[in-house]
Amino acid sequence: QVQLVESGGGLVQTGGSLRLSCAASGRTFSRYTMGWFRQAPGKEREFVAARGWTAGSTYYADSVKGRFTISRDNAKNTVYLQMNSLKPEDTAVYYCAARGGTTLRVEVHEYDYWGQGTQVTVSS
Repeated sequence: QVQLVESGGGLVQTGGSLRLSCAASGRTFSRYTMGWFRQAPGKEREFVAARGWTAGSTYYADSVKGRFTISRDNAKNTVYLQMNSLKPEDTAVYYCAARGGTTLRVEVHEYDYWGQGTQVTVSS
């Protein structure tokens, strides 16, 4: 079992930055592939970024590529999402997710554990 708790959301102006954190419980955190998803009002939950076990194992949605960076600190059981150059269309509830295995996945149903979400609002 893995429990995930997100933090770091808030209100920011267009062009601003935020860093989301996701703290995970469990001694095998390093063996999980971690992902960030988001869900805007009236829309389906969508993939944002994923990070595997190794430093080079990352994947981003086209909409955030070059602006967002996913990273992890296995010693702290924490995964981060650094968000720069934020746009109003980035406004959503952001969710942290975990899945066993090494393959990076973008589908919601491929992830086994989810956090409660943190709200990010970008004002224009």
